Amino acid sequence: MKNSRRKETVDHDDTLLLVAILPAELQTALHRLPLDELLEVVMDLGRPPEARFPERVVRLAERPVTHEELAHVTALTGEFGDDNRAGIERTLHRISAIRNRKGQIVGLTLRVGRAVHGVIEILRDLVESGQSILILGRPGVGKTTKLREMARVLADDVGRRVIVIDTSNEIAGDGDIPHPGIGDARRMQVPRVDRQHAVMIEAVENHMPEVIIVDEIGTEAEAAAARTIAERGVQLIGTAHGTTLENLIKNPTLSDLVGGVQVVTLSDEEARRRRTAKTVSERRAPPTFEIVVEMVDRDEVIVHRDTAAAVDAILRGFAPRGERREQGADGQVHVRDEEPLLADTPPPPMAELAERRGPVRIYPYALSRDLLERVIRGLGLDARTVGGPDQATLIIALRSRADDLRLKRIVDAGEASLHFIKRNTANEMRRLLERIFHLMGGEEDDLLAGVIRETEEGIRRALEEGVAVELAPQRPALRKMQHRMIAGQGLVAESVGREPERRLVIQPLRDE
Repeated sequence: MKNSRRKETVDHDDTLLLVAILPAELQTALHRLPLDELLEVVMDLGRPPEARFPERVVRLAERPVTHEELAHVTALTGEFGDDNRAGIERTLHRISAIRNRKGQIVGLTLRVGRAVHGVIEILRDLVESGQSILILGRPGVGKTTKLREMARVLADDVGRRVIVIDTSNEIAGDGDIPHPGIGDARRMQVPRVDRQHAVMIEAVENHMPEVIIVDEIGTEAEAAAARTIAERGVQLIGTAHGTTLENLIKNPTLSDLVGGVQVVTLSDEEARRRRTAKTVSERRAPPTFEIVVEMVDRDEVIVHRDTAAAVDAILRGFAPRGERREQGADGQVHVRDEEPLLADTPPPPMAELAERRGPVRIYPYALSRDLLERVIRGLGLDARTVGGPDQATLIIALRSRADDLRLKRIVDAGEASLHFIKRNTANEMRRLLERIFHLMGGEEDDLLAGVIRETEEGIRRALEEGVAVELAPQRPALRKMQHRMIAGQGLVAESVGREPERRLVIQPLRDE
Protein backbone atom coordinates (compact mmCIF):
# COMPACT_ATOMS: atom_id res chain seq x y z
CA MET A 1 0.00 0.00 0.00
CA LYS A 2 1.18 3.49 -0.72
CA ASN A 3 2.66 5.18 2.33
CA SER A 4 1.25 8.51 3.38
CA ARG A 5 2.35 11.18 5.77
CA ARG A 6 -0.15 11.47 8.60
CA LYS A 7 -1.83 14.84 8.64
CA GLU A 8 -4.42 15.01 11.39
CA THR A 9 -6.05 18.23 12.46
CA VAL A 10 -8.43 18.68 15.37
CA ASP A 11 -10.60 21.67 16.21
CA HIS A 12 -10.08 22.20 19.95
CA ASP A 13 -12.21 25.37 20.04
CA ASP A 14 -15.31 23.17 20.08
CA THR A 15 -14.26 21.79 23.46
CA LEU A 16 -14.61 25.26 24.99
CA LEU A 17 -18.27 25.29 23.95
CA LEU A 18 -18.84 22.12 26.00
CA VAL A 19 -16.98 23.55 29.00
CA ALA A 20 -19.07 26.72 28.79
CA ILE A 21 -22.32 24.96 29.70
CA LEU A 22 -20.90 23.72 33.02
CA PRO A 23 -21.24 25.54 36.35
CA ALA A 24 -18.55 28.23 36.85
CA GLU A 25 -16.61 26.26 39.48
CA LEU A 26 -16.23 23.26 37.17
CA GLN A 27 -15.21 25.50 34.26
CA THR A 28 -12.40 26.97 36.36
CA ALA A 29 -11.18 23.50 37.35
CA LEU A 30 -11.22 22.26 33.74
CA HIS A 31 -9.24 25.23 32.41
CA ARG A 32 -6.35 24.08 34.60
CA LEU A 33 -6.32 20.74 32.76
CA PRO A 34 -5.26 19.77 29.19
CA LEU A 35 -8.55 20.24 27.34
CA ASP A 36 -7.15 18.77 24.13
CA GLU A 37 -7.02 15.38 25.88
CA LEU A 38 -10.43 15.59 27.60
CA LEU A 39 -12.74 12.64 26.84
CA GLU A 40 -15.79 13.36 28.97
CA VAL A 41 -17.17 14.99 32.10
CA VAL A 42 -19.35 12.93 34.43
CA MET A 43 -21.88 14.49 36.80
CA ASP A 44 -23.89 12.16 39.06
CA LEU A 45 -26.27 13.46 41.71
CA GLY A 46 -24.73 13.24 45.19
CA ARG A 47 -21.22 12.41 43.92
CA PRO A 48 -18.22 14.60 43.11
CA PRO A 49 -17.99 15.58 39.41
CA GLU A 50 -15.16 13.99 37.39
CA ALA A 51 -13.21 14.72 34.20
CA ARG A 52 -11.98 11.67 32.32
CA PHE A 53 -8.82 11.57 30.24
CA PRO A 54 -7.25 8.66 28.34
CA GLU A 55 -4.99 7.64 31.23
CA ARG A 56 -6.57 9.17 34.33
CA VAL A 57 -9.69 10.49 36.07
CA VAL A 58 -9.61 13.90 37.80
CA ARG A 59 -12.10 15.15 40.40
CA LEU A 60 -13.29 18.64 39.52
CA ALA A 61 -14.66 19.35 43.02
CA GLU A 62 -14.80 17.59 46.36
CA ARG A 63 -18.43 18.43 47.01
CA PRO A 64 -21.28 16.38 45.44
CA VAL A 65 -23.27 17.42 42.38
CA THR A 66 -26.66 19.02 43.11
CA HIS A 67 -30.01 19.04 41.30
CA GLU A 68 -29.49 22.72 40.54
CA GLU A 69 -26.19 22.03 38.73
CA LEU A 70 -27.76 19.28 36.62
CA ALA A 71 -30.61 21.64 35.72
CA HIS A 72 -28.08 24.37 34.82
CA VAL A 73 -26.39 22.08 32.28
CA THR A 74 -29.57 20.67 30.73
CA ALA A 75 -30.98 24.16 30.27
CA LEU A 76 -28.05 25.01 27.99
CA THR A 77 -28.19 21.88 25.82
CA GLY A 78 -30.46 20.83 23.02
CA GLU A 79 -33.60 18.78 23.57
CA PHE A 80 -33.16 15.22 24.84
CA GLY A 81 -34.52 12.57 22.49
CA ASP A 82 -35.99 9.12 23.10
CA ASP A 83 -32.43 7.79 23.44
CA ASN A 84 -31.74 10.23 26.33
CA ARG A 85 -29.13 12.08 24.27
CA ALA A 86 -28.81 15.78 23.57
CA GLY A 87 -26.17 18.03 22.01
CA ILE A 88 -24.95 21.56 21.52
CA GLU A 89 -25.90 23.15 18.22
CA ARG A 90 -23.26 22.86 15.45
CA THR A 91 -20.90 20.85 17.66
CA LEU A 92 -20.21 17.13 17.90
CA HIS A 93 -20.48 16.93 21.69
CA ARG A 94 -22.96 14.48 23.18
CA ILE A 95 -24.75 14.88 26.49
CA SER A 96 -26.34 11.66 27.75
CA ALA A 97 -28.78 11.57 30.65
CA ILE A 98 -29.41 9.01 33.39
CA ARG A 99 -32.94 9.20 34.80
CA ASN A 100 -34.62 7.83 37.90
CA ARG A 101 -37.88 5.88 37.79
CA LYS A 102 -39.87 9.12 37.76
CA GLY A 103 -38.05 10.30 34.65
CA GLN A 104 -35.99 12.96 36.45
CA ILE A 105 -32.36 13.43 35.39
CA VAL A 106 -29.95 12.27 38.11
CA GLY A 107 -26.77 11.93 36.06
CA LEU A 108 -25.08 13.37 32.97
CA THR A 109 -22.22 12.22 30.76
CA LEU A 110 -20.82 15.06 28.67
CA ARG A 111 -18.71 13.44 25.98
CA VAL A 112 -16.34 15.51 23.87
CA GLY A 113 -16.84 15.14 20.12
CA ARG A 114 -14.05 16.15 17.75
CA ALA A 115 -13.78 16.30 13.97
CA VAL A 116 -10.38 14.82 13.16
CA HIS A 117 -9.11 15.07 9.59
CA GLY A 118 -6.67 12.51 8.23
CA VAL A 119 -7.79 9.46 10.23
CA ILE A 120 -8.87 7.26 7.31
CA GLU A 121 -5.63 6.94 5.37
CA ILE A 122 -5.44 3.39 6.69
CA LEU A 123 -8.72 2.62 4.88
CA ARG A 124 -8.81 5.23 2.13
CA ASP A 125 -8.32 2.78 -0.77
CA LEU A 126 -11.30 0.72 0.45
CA VAL A 127 -13.49 3.79 0.96
CA GLU A 128 -12.82 5.01 -2.58
CA SER A 129 -13.37 1.55 -4.11
CA GLY A 130 -17.15 1.94 -4.19
CA GLN A 131 -17.68 -1.28 -2.25
CA SER A 132 -19.91 -1.40 0.83
CA ILE A 133 -17.95 -1.49 4.10
CA LEU A 134 -19.04 -2.63 7.56
CA ILE A 135 -16.93 -1.45 10.52
CA LEU A 136 -16.84 -3.37 13.80
CA GLY A 137 -15.14 -2.39 17.03
CA ARG A 138 -15.56 -1.84 20.73
CA PRO A 139 -17.11 1.43 22.02
CA GLY A 140 -14.69 4.35 22.07
CA VAL A 141 -12.31 2.97 19.45
CA GLY A 142 -13.13 5.73 16.96
CA LYS A 143 -15.73 4.24 14.59
CA THR A 144 -17.90 7.38 14.46
CA THR A 145 -14.87 9.63 13.94
CA LYS A 146 -13.89 7.54 10.92
CA LEU A 147 -17.44 7.63 9.53
CA ARG A 148 -17.45 11.42 9.74
CA GLU A 149 -14.14 11.71 7.90
CA MET A 150 -15.28 9.17 5.28
CA ALA A 151 -18.32 11.33 4.58
CA ARG A 152 -16.13 14.41 4.09
CA VAL A 153 -13.57 12.65 1.88
CA LEU A 154 -16.17 11.01 -0.36
CA ALA A 155 -18.16 14.23 -0.74
CA ASP A 156 -15.33 16.77 -1.04
CA ASP A 157 -12.34 14.86 -2.42
CA VAL A 158 -14.02 12.18 -4.52
CA GLY A 159 -17.08 14.20 -5.52
CA ARG A 160 -19.78 11.65 -4.75
CA ARG A 161 -23.33 12.31 -3.58
CA VAL A 162 -23.20 11.34 0.10
CA ILE A 163 -26.03 11.23 2.63
CA VAL A 164 -25.38 10.67 6.33
CA ILE A 165 -28.16 9.00 8.35
CA ASP A 166 -27.63 10.68 11.71
CA THR A 167 -29.70 8.90 14.33
CA SER A 168 -28.35 10.58 17.46
CA ASN A 169 -26.67 13.57 15.78
CA GLU A 170 -23.28 12.08 16.64
CA ILE A 171 -21.89 12.18 13.11
CA ALA A 172 -22.89 15.71 12.05
CA GLY A 173 -23.68 17.39 15.36
CA ASP A 174 -26.75 18.88 16.97
CA GLY A 175 -29.03 21.45 15.33
CA ASP A 176 -30.40 21.85 11.84
CA ILE A 177 -27.10 22.84 10.20
CA PRO A 178 -24.61 19.95 9.89
CA HIS A 179 -21.16 20.29 11.41
CA PRO A 180 -18.47 21.17 8.81
CA GLY A 181 -16.71 17.94 9.75
CA ILE A 182 -18.81 16.07 7.14
CA GLY A 183 -17.86 18.51 4.37
CA ASP A 184 -20.42 18.77 1.56
CA ALA A 185 -22.17 15.53 2.53
CA ARG A 186 -25.87 15.94 3.25
CA ARG A 187 -27.39 14.87 6.56
CA MET A 188 -30.80 13.32 7.31
CA GLN A 189 -31.81 13.33 10.96
CA VAL A 190 -33.85 10.52 12.50
CA PRO A 191 -36.89 11.61 14.56
CA ARG A 192 -36.87 8.48 16.74
CA VAL A 193 -34.35 5.69 17.13
CA ASP A 194 -36.86 3.07 15.97
CA ARG A 195 -37.29 4.99 12.68
CA GLN A 196 -33.69 4.69 11.51
CA HIS A 197 -34.51 1.92 9.01
CA ALA A 198 -37.32 4.02 7.45
CA VAL A 199 -35.05 7.05 7.03
CA MET A 200 -32.42 4.83 5.39
CA ILE A 201 -34.94 3.73 2.75
CA GLU A 202 -36.30 7.26 2.37
CA ALA A 203 -32.80 8.54 1.62
CA VAL A 204 -32.43 6.12 -1.30
CA GLU A 205 -35.91 6.66 -2.71
CA ASN A 206 -36.01 10.46 -2.47
CA HIS A 207 -32.51 11.85 -2.79
CA MET A 208 -30.53 9.67 -5.25
CA PRO A 209 -27.35 9.22 -3.18
CA GLU A 210 -24.29 7.39 -4.42
CA VAL A 211 -23.15 6.71 -0.83
CA ILE A 212 -25.09 6.27 2.40
CA ILE A 213 -23.30 6.40 5.76
CA VAL A 214 -25.04 5.10 8.88
CA ASP A 215 -23.88 4.53 12.45
CA GLU A 216 -24.88 1.64 14.73
CA ILE A 217 -26.97 -0.77 12.69
CA GLY A 218 -28.58 -2.67 15.53
CA THR A 219 -31.99 -4.10 14.62
CA GLU A 220 -33.40 -6.63 12.20
CA ALA A 221 -35.32 -3.87 10.38
CA GLU A 222 -32.11 -1.85 9.93
CA ALA A 223 -30.29 -4.92 8.64
CA ALA A 224 -33.07 -5.48 6.10
CA ALA A 225 -32.93 -1.81 5.06
CA ALA A 226 -29.17 -2.11 4.60
CA ARG A 227 -29.65 -5.08 2.27
CA THR A 228 -32.25 -3.14 0.25
CA ILE A 229 -29.84 -0.20 -0.13
CA ALA A 230 -26.95 -2.43 -1.22
CA GLU A 231 -29.13 -4.25 -3.76
CA ARG A 232 -29.97 -0.89 -5.38
CA GLY A 233 -26.31 -0.30 -6.18
CA VAL A 234 -25.65 2.35 -3.51
CA GLN A 235 -22.37 2.17 -1.60
CA LEU A 236 -23.19 1.64 2.06
CA ILE A 237 -20.73 2.38 4.87
CA GLY A 238 -21.86 1.60 8.39
CA THR A 239 -21.00 0.30 11.82
CA ALA A 240 -22.60 -2.49 13.82
CA HIS A 241 -22.52 -3.84 17.34
CA GLY A 242 -19.75 -6.39 17.75
CA THR A 243 -15.97 -6.51 17.77
CA THR A 244 -15.21 -9.30 15.29
CA LEU A 245 -16.76 -10.94 12.26
CA GLU A 246 -17.26 -14.12 14.28
CA ASN A 247 -19.31 -12.16 16.87
CA LEU A 248 -21.53 -10.84 14.10
CA ILE A 249 -22.15 -14.29 12.61
CA LYS A 250 -23.37 -15.51 16.02
CA ASN A 251 -25.75 -12.54 16.39
CA PRO A 252 -29.11 -13.77 15.01
CA THR A 253 -30.37 -10.19 14.60
CA LEU A 254 -27.46 -8.89 12.54
CA SER A 255 -25.97 -11.96 10.87
CA ASP A 256 -27.89 -11.09 7.69
CA LEU A 257 -25.44 -8.21 7.20
CA VAL A 258 -22.82 -10.81 6.28
CA GLY A 259 -25.13 -13.28 4.53
CA GLY A 260 -26.94 -14.96 7.41
CA VAL A 261 -26.58 -18.54 8.60
CA GLN A 262 -28.78 -21.56 7.97
CA VAL A 263 -28.53 -25.19 9.09
CA VAL A 264 -28.69 -27.72 6.25
CA THR A 265 -28.73 -31.52 6.17
CA LEU A 266 -26.42 -33.03 3.57
CA SER A 267 -26.82 -36.30 1.74
CA ASP A 268 -24.52 -39.16 2.74
CA GLU A 269 -22.52 -38.68 -0.45
CA GLU A 270 -22.12 -34.92 0.00
CA ALA A 271 -21.13 -35.31 3.66
CA ARG A 272 -18.43 -37.81 2.67
CA ARG A 273 -17.22 -35.52 -0.09
CA ARG A 274 -16.96 -32.56 2.27
CA ARG A 275 -15.65 -34.71 5.12
CA THR A 276 -18.11 -33.14 7.53
CA ALA A 277 -21.15 -34.12 9.57
CA LYS A 278 -24.44 -34.43 7.73
CA THR A 279 -25.81 -31.37 9.50
CA VAL A 280 -23.75 -28.24 8.87
CA SER A 281 -24.11 -24.46 9.05
CA GLU A 282 -23.86 -22.57 5.77
CA ARG A 283 -24.12 -18.97 4.60
CA ARG A 284 -27.70 -18.27 3.50
CA ALA A 285 -27.23 -15.40 1.02
CA PRO A 286 -24.65 -13.00 -0.42
CA PRO A 287 -23.39 -10.53 2.22
CA THR A 288 -24.82 -7.02 2.31
CA PHE A 289 -21.31 -5.64 2.87
CA GLU A 290 -18.51 -6.80 0.57
CA ILE A 291 -15.81 -5.70 3.05
CA VAL A 292 -15.70 -6.06 6.85
CA VAL A 293 -13.23 -4.03 8.92
CA GLU A 294 -12.47 -5.03 12.52
CA MET A 295 -11.05 -2.05 14.43
CA VAL A 296 -8.47 -3.34 16.88
CA ASP A 297 -7.42 0.19 17.80
CA ARG A 298 -7.54 3.66 16.28
CA ASP A 299 -4.49 2.93 14.12
CA GLU A 300 -4.80 -0.84 13.73
CA VAL A 301 -7.46 -2.74 11.78
CA ILE A 302 -8.08 -6.20 10.34
CA VAL A 303 -9.65 -6.10 6.88
CA HIS A 304 -11.68 -8.94 5.37
CA ARG A 305 -11.74 -7.95 1.69
CA ASP A 306 -14.05 -10.83 0.75
CA THR A 307 -16.77 -11.10 3.37
CA ALA A 308 -18.37 -14.15 1.76
CA ALA A 309 -15.13 -16.16 1.80
CA ALA A 310 -14.37 -15.12 5.38
CA VAL A 311 -17.84 -16.15 6.61
CA ASP A 312 -17.63 -19.49 4.79
CA ALA A 313 -14.25 -20.18 6.42
CA ILE A 314 -15.57 -19.42 9.91
CA LEU A 315 -18.60 -21.68 9.39
CA ARG A 316 -16.21 -24.48 8.38
CA GLY A 317 -14.41 -24.07 11.69
CA PHE A 318 -11.46 -21.95 10.60
CA ALA A 319 -10.30 -18.52 11.72
CA PRO A 320 -9.66 -16.20 8.77
CA ARG A 321 -7.13 -13.58 9.80
CA GLY A 322 -7.70 -11.22 6.91
CA GLU A 323 -5.33 -8.35 6.22
CA ARG A 324 -3.81 -6.56 9.20
CA ARG A 325 -3.09 -2.86 8.70
CA GLU A 326 -1.19 -0.64 11.13
CA GLN A 327 -0.42 3.06 10.81
CA GLY A 328 2.61 4.39 12.64
CA ALA A 329 3.17 7.83 14.11
CA ASP A 330 5.04 8.79 10.93
CA GLY A 331 1.94 8.12 8.85
CA GLN A 332 3.24 4.99 7.16
CA VAL A 333 0.70 2.20 6.72
CA HIS A 334 2.06 -1.32 7.09
CA VAL A 335 0.01 -4.17 5.62
CA ARG A 336 0.48 -7.89 6.06
CA ASP A 337 -1.71 -10.76 4.95
CA GLU A 338 -2.78 -13.20 7.63
CA GLU A 339 -4.58 -15.92 5.76
CA PRO A 340 -6.03 -18.84 7.76
CA LEU A 341 -3.89 -21.94 8.02
CA LEU A 342 -5.15 -24.90 5.97
CA ALA A 343 -8.21 -22.90 4.96
CA ASP A 344 -9.06 -25.31 2.15
CA THR A 345 -8.58 -28.47 4.24
CA PRO A 346 -11.61 -29.38 6.36
CA PRO A 347 -11.09 -31.46 9.52
CA PRO A 348 -10.69 -35.12 8.55
CA PRO A 349 -13.44 -37.46 9.78
CA MET A 350 -12.46 -39.80 12.58
CA ALA A 351 -13.03 -42.83 10.38
CA GLU A 352 -10.10 -41.62 8.26
CA LEU A 353 -7.99 -40.78 11.31
CA ALA A 354 -8.62 -44.23 12.76
CA GLU A 355 -7.19 -45.79 9.63
CA ARG A 356 -3.84 -44.18 10.46
CA ARG A 357 -2.88 -47.13 12.71
CA GLY A 358 -4.22 -47.21 16.26
CA PRO A 359 -5.35 -44.40 18.56
CA VAL A 360 -5.51 -40.85 17.27
CA ARG A 361 -2.27 -39.12 18.28
CA ILE A 362 -2.78 -35.53 19.47
CA TYR A 363 -0.04 -32.95 19.99
CA PRO A 364 -1.02 -29.92 22.14
CA TYR A 365 0.97 -26.96 20.81
CA ALA A 366 1.68 -24.57 23.73
CA LEU A 367 -1.29 -26.07 25.61
CA SER A 368 -1.59 -28.05 28.84
CA ARG A 369 -0.89 -31.70 28.04
CA ASP A 370 -2.19 -32.90 31.43
CA LEU A 371 -5.46 -31.03 30.88
CA LEU A 372 -5.87 -32.51 27.41
CA GLU A 373 -5.24 -36.04 28.72
CA ARG A 374 -7.92 -35.59 31.39
CA VAL A 375 -10.40 -34.48 28.72
CA ILE A 376 -9.55 -37.49 26.54
CA ARG A 377 -10.05 -39.87 29.48
CA GLY A 378 -13.29 -38.17 30.47
CA LEU A 379 -14.71 -38.58 26.96
CA GLY A 380 -13.47 -42.15 26.66
CA LEU A 381 -11.82 -41.46 23.30
CA ASP A 382 -9.51 -43.77 21.42
CA ALA A 383 -6.76 -41.15 21.47
CA ARG A 384 -3.56 -40.23 23.27
CA THR A 385 -1.24 -37.25 23.49
CA VAL A 386 2.25 -37.32 21.99
CA GLY A 387 5.38 -35.37 22.85
CA GLY A 388 6.20 -34.08 19.38
CA PRO A 389 4.36 -32.82 16.29
CA ASP A 390 6.14 -35.34 14.04
CA GLN A 391 4.29 -38.15 15.83
CA ALA A 392 0.84 -36.52 15.67
CA THR A 393 -2.18 -36.99 13.47
CA LEU A 394 -3.86 -33.98 15.12
CA ILE A 395 -2.36 -30.71 16.40
CA ILE A 396 -4.35 -28.43 18.70
CA ALA A 397 -3.26 -24.81 19.23
CA LEU A 398 -4.65 -21.52 20.45
CA ARG A 399 -6.29 -19.39 17.79
CA SER A 400 -4.06 -16.49 18.83
CA ARG A 401 -1.12 -18.58 17.57
CA ALA A 402 -2.46 -18.70 14.01
CA ASP A 403 0.39 -16.51 12.75
CA ASP A 404 3.10 -18.36 14.72
CA LEU A 405 5.88 -19.05 12.18
CA ARG A 406 7.10 -22.15 14.01
CA LEU A 407 3.61 -23.61 13.99
CA LYS A 408 3.28 -22.91 10.27
CA ARG A 409 6.56 -24.72 9.60
CA ILE A 410 5.42 -27.72 11.67
CA VAL A 411 2.15 -27.99 9.74
CA ASP A 412 3.84 -27.55 6.37
CA ALA A 413 6.44 -30.21 7.16
CA GLY A 414 4.04 -32.92 8.33
CA GLU A 415 0.66 -34.48 7.58
CA ALA A 416 -1.13 -33.66 10.83
CA SER A 417 -4.34 -31.63 10.65
CA LEU A 418 -4.42 -28.40 12.65
CA HIS A 419 -7.32 -27.28 14.86
CA PHE A 420 -7.68 -24.10 16.89
CA ILE A 421 -9.34 -23.38 20.24
CA LYS A 422 -9.87 -19.93 21.76
CA ARG A 423 -8.63 -20.62 25.30
CA ASN A 424 -6.47 -23.19 27.09
CA THR A 425 -9.39 -24.67 29.06
CA ALA A 426 -10.95 -28.10 29.45
CA ASN A 427 -14.29 -26.87 28.06
CA GLU A 428 -12.69 -25.59 24.85
CA MET A 429 -10.76 -28.85 24.38
CA ARG A 430 -13.85 -30.93 25.10
CA ARG A 431 -15.99 -29.07 22.58
CA LEU A 432 -13.37 -29.43 19.86
CA LEU A 433 -12.82 -33.15 20.48
CA GLU A 434 -16.55 -33.84 20.64
CA ARG A 435 -17.00 -32.08 17.31
CA ILE A 436 -14.19 -34.05 15.68
CA PHE A 437 -14.90 -37.47 17.18
CA HIS A 438 -18.57 -37.33 16.33
CA LEU A 439 -17.71 -37.30 12.60
CA MET A 440 -17.50 -41.08 12.46
CA GLY A 441 -18.68 -43.78 10.08
CA GLY A 442 -20.59 -47.03 10.66
CA GLU A 443 -22.86 -47.11 13.68
CA GLU A 444 -22.18 -43.43 14.44
CA ASP A 445 -23.54 -42.41 11.04
CA ASP A 446 -26.67 -44.48 11.67
CA LEU A 447 -27.15 -42.86 15.08
CA LEU A 448 -26.71 -39.37 13.62
CA ALA A 449 -29.19 -40.09 10.82
CA GLY A 450 -31.75 -41.31 13.36
CA VAL A 451 -31.34 -38.20 15.52
CA ILE A 452 -31.77 -35.96 12.45
CA ARG A 453 -34.94 -37.81 11.38
CA GLU A 454 -36.45 -37.56 14.86
CA THR A 455 -35.61 -33.84 15.11
CA GLU A 456 -37.06 -33.07 11.67
CA GLU A 457 -40.27 -34.91 12.57
CA GLY A 458 -40.46 -33.00 15.87
CA ILE A 459 -40.04 -29.69 14.04
CA ARG A 460 -42.80 -30.66 11.59
CA ARG A 461 -45.23 -31.49 14.41
CA ALA A 462 -44.44 -28.30 16.34
CA LEU A 463 -45.05 -26.20 13.22
CA GLU A 464 -48.09 -28.00 11.80
CA GLU A 465 -49.85 -29.22 14.95
CA GLY A 466 -48.80 -26.41 17.28
CA VAL A 467 -47.84 -28.78 20.10
CA ALA A 468 -44.73 -29.14 22.26
CA VAL A 469 -42.65 -32.13 21.12
CA GLU A 470 -40.30 -33.99 23.48
CA LEU A 471 -37.29 -35.65 21.83
CA ALA A 472 -35.32 -38.66 23.00
CA PRO A 473 -32.34 -38.11 25.34
CA GLN A 474 -29.03 -37.42 23.56
CA ARG A 475 -25.49 -36.61 24.55
CA PRO A 476 -24.47 -32.89 24.67
CA ALA A 477 -22.94 -32.67 21.18
CA LEU A 478 -26.05 -34.12 19.53
CA ARG A 479 -28.34 -31.86 21.57
CA LYS A 480 -26.31 -28.89 20.34
CA MET A 481 -26.88 -30.05 16.75
CA GLN A 482 -30.61 -30.39 17.48
CA HIS A 483 -30.70 -26.84 18.88
CA ARG A 484 -29.20 -25.51 15.63
CA MET A 485 -31.72 -27.40 13.49
CA ILE A 486 -34.64 -26.17 15.58
CA ALA A 487 -33.44 -22.55 15.68
CA GLY A 488 -33.00 -22.66 11.91
CA GLN A 489 -36.78 -23.15 11.59
CA GLY A 490 -37.60 -20.21 13.86
CA LEU A 491 -38.47 -22.40 16.87
CA VAL A 492 -37.12 -22.61 20.41
CA ALA A 493 -36.14 -25.74 22.34
CA GLU A 494 -35.72 -26.18 26.09
CA SER A 495 -33.38 -28.68 27.73
CA VAL A 496 -35.01 -30.73 30.50
CA GLY A 497 -33.89 -33.56 32.76
CA ARG A 498 -30.49 -34.61 34.03
CA GLU A 499 -27.69 -36.52 32.34
CA PRO A 500 -27.82 -39.07 30.87
CA GLU A 501 -31.59 -38.51 30.37
CA ARG A 502 -31.29 -34.84 29.43
CA ARG A 503 -33.39 -34.07 26.32
CA LEU A 504 -34.95 -31.27 24.31
CA VAL A 505 -38.57 -30.14 24.18
CA ILE A 506 -39.48 -28.21 21.00
CA GLN A 507 -41.89 -25.37 21.81
CA PRO A 508 -44.55 -24.39 19.22
CA LEU A 509 -44.81 -20.88 17.82
CA ARG A 510 -46.65 -18.49 20.14
CA ASP A 511 -49.46 -16.32 18.81
CA GLU A 512 -48.64 -12.62 19.21
